[in-house]
Amino acid sequence: MRHPERSGLLFALAGFSLLSLGDAVVKSMTGEWSPTAISALRYVLGAVGLTTLLVARQGRSAFAMPLPKVQAVRGLAVAMATVGFFSAVFVMPLAAATSLTFTSPMITALLAAVVLGEPARRETWIASLAAFAGVLIVLRPNFLAVGWAALLPLLSALGMSVLMIANRYVAGKASPLAMQAFIATMAAPVLVLVALAFHFAGPERFHLTWPDWTVLLRCAFVAVSASSAHWFIYLGTTRAGAASVAPMTYVQLIMASLLGWLFFDSHPDAMTLLGAAIIVGAGLYLWRAGQVRQMPEPE
Repeated sequence: MRHPERSGLLFALAGFSLLSLGDAVVKSMTGEWSPTAISALRYVLGAVGLTTLLVARQGRSAFAMPLPKVQAVRGLAVAMATVGFFSAVFVMPLAAATSLTFTSPMITALLAAVVLGEPARRETWIASLAAFAGVLIVLRPNFLAVGWAALLPLLSALGMSVLMIANRYVAGKASPLAMQAFIATMAAPVLVLVALAFHFAGPERFHLTWPDWTVLLRCAFVAVSASSAHWFIYLGTTRAGAASVAPMTYVQLIMASLLGWLFFDSHPDAMTLLGAAIIVGAGLYLWRAGQVRQMPEPE
């Protein structure tokens, strides 16, 4: 291909946009079914589809799971992130919930210092403090409106950060398709148990009922769109490089704001936009600092 980097960025753009579209579909189910049930069904369908595809393309030998304990951590992390975010978009504007999940790069950097022993650089602390200020600004109106539920996106961000740390341990141990299948098969049973637990012990909105067929169809769409989005992002990364693709993730915030405005009549106020801009700026600053450190020294 003549322009692999350009095509890589387009793949990444499509992937991150598709993730936001799936989030909007999840929000459209507010009040129609339990968010924990939606999370469970999304990953059950994903596990079935991905394992079927894995067998068809690589055979049963592809199920030799490397480092199963780390794979279990990956599944638990995704389960936590999914329940946190799906529950958040039920009670918060889509753009506000999305912006808070962008604290994940800063949380990942801090966890890497604690778990992996990586030195916490000055840039990490600066970005983390800036992101914390942005979080407080975004939380202000949402905390007043929905209470402690406004913290759910931060639970999602923590889950994604744990996933990123766990991914470092299993990187290159299996094909990308196998890695997606492993994480779905680990997350699905956890989410089913969480849905059952919340049905018996949670608030009424988490109780399980038989959903309308349109809810099932939308869950299937979310499962397919999310898996496709992750594949697009993988293609983008292989063609353009992780460093070039990383800033493209903030397309999700633009798409979330646009979809929230078009379909849910959600208009973030100026303070929410300011907080989101600070969080995004902190992420870009941390990414840029990493780029500068990786540049080779001139000879």
